[in-house]
Amino acid sequence: MGKYDTANLRNLGVVAHGGAGKTSLIEAMLFNTGMTDRLGKVDDGSSNMDFEPEEIKRQITISSSLHHCVWQDHSLHLVDTPGYSNFLHDTRNCLRILGGAVMIVSAISGVKAQTQKIWAWSQEFEVPMVAFVNKMDRERADFLRAVDDMEKTLGCRGVLVNMPMGQERDFNGIIDLVSMTARTFQFDEKGTYVESEIPESYRDEAQRLRTVLLEAVADADDALMEKYLEGEELTREEVLRGLREGTLTGVFTPVLCGSATANIGVRQLLDYVNHCLPSPLDKGGQIGTRPDSDEIVERQPSESEPFAAMVFKTNSDPFTGKLTLFRVYSGELSSDSTVFNSSKQITERVGQLYQLEGKKQLPIAKAVVGDIVAVAKMKETATGDTLSSEDDAIVFDSLLQLQPVISFALKACSKNDEDKIHSGLQRLIEEDPTLKITRDEQTHELILSGMGQVHIEVAVEKLKRKYDVSVELELPKVPYRETIKGSTKLQSKYKKQSGGRGQYGEALVKGSLGGYPVVDVNAPFC
Repeated sequence: MGKYDTANLRNLGVVAHGGAGKTSLIEAMLFNTGMTDRLGKVDDGSSNMDFEPEEIKRQITISSSLHHCVWQDHSLHLVDTPGYSNFLHDTRNCLRILGGAVMIVSAISGVKAQTQKIWAWSQEFEVPMVAFVNKMDRERADFLRAVDDMEKTLGCRGVLVNMPMGQERDFNGIIDLVSMTARTFQFDEKGTYVESEIPESYRDEAQRLRTVLLEAVADADDALMEKYLEGEELTREEVLRGLREGTLTGVFTPVLCGSATANIGVRQLLDYVNHCLPSPLDKGGQIGTRPDSDEIVERQPSESEPFAAMVFKTNSDPFTGKLTLFRVYSGELSSDSTVFNSSKQITERVGQLYQLEGKKQLPIAKAVVGDIVAVAKMKETATGDTLSSEDDAIVFDSLLQLQPVISFALKACSKNDEDKIHSGLQRLIEEDPTLKITRDEQTHELILSGMGQVHIEVAVEKLKRKYDVSVELELPKVPYRETIKGSTKLQSKYKKQSGGRGQYGEALVKGSLGGYPVVDVNAPFC
């Protein structure tokens, strides 16, 4: 994608809680931009983004996947991120390298706990967002309630850029509050609409929301504020400028609406992604340090700067080997070259560079500023490492991995599985650093730890599918130990008379916490 102007490049993630419609939205984006010839669907397993068997089986995104498209002379790198709590570590890693994001808010369920986590991470990494209220055509959909929930739960200021015409079964289009036009859709999954004047029944509400929009964009720009207070009408270009300024500075979050599965409002969303979200140039320089030093170094987003990139994800495959994904912050990198891993201070060989299209890999000649690319078979490089020029090395802050919360014991199903289990698990850990493997010294069990039960189950399924290793999950054993908890006394007598003098003895045993039994003999044997 280096042939495109960096100013027109957008590194875009789609984020939300599980089931909000992230994958469906990206499928609609790919379809509208001509990257696919049919609208992929999660329900029937035809999605381009959720292609792993474990994802198709559960109909959820387990691992982030990448694609790209071009819209209105803008090049977009699209990242579909997981939304279920077991896999949010992958979403956090992706947010670290993204320029902007589309946050989906369900018109039915509003904002959930997972979205709150993602929002907090986006604030930490300074990732501007555009919100999209999805599922407006579903039962119990409520646009204003969803926006209100977003503002109260996340503490952000939502500014409506469009509004729906109807809800649930009555939803048939959207009103653009910038151009003040109505778009009535035909529900043909092609995104076809007819543009017209705003119907009479919606004009008052549309005018009220437009006034709120104008006040918000005026707040984001002093020049616009002065013009607005003087009673002058803001032009469309000025409103768009104010929307962009307010989004980039975090003053507010633009809010749009539609339906991803029905392909309604997606083209308008793409327009505002281009208008409002930042390019690599807008994000500015990246701060790092020299290897083994506290000296601060900065890399500007320019091809004339020394090469610098961050590895944010690793895919492992038994046939193609390890696939390393990284985002370029400065300089450029060509296929069939070498690169310096400044985190480990080693040199790595770079073969063919790829741009990912779901499960497909498109060969490219070089990667430039802002590109997100992949390279196969790097030996030592892992997730979180920094790649740079050896002559002017830099190390970026590594990715913070979340800690596992649940553990299971693994039992190999056969001797052959037992021989291969360690190598297979190590490959999985390369791909997912939140998986931890340990050996319990007391029970001698192999313990696999992860972010939740589904996370562990998916790892076991991948172990079987990718490396032909079958294991069973069991609850870890708890070593049984005994200790003296209190004190006690025991007295016993021995008597035996069988003629003659007879035998007699008496013993008193005393035991106490932390001590040893003491025997007192009160009478000798006779």
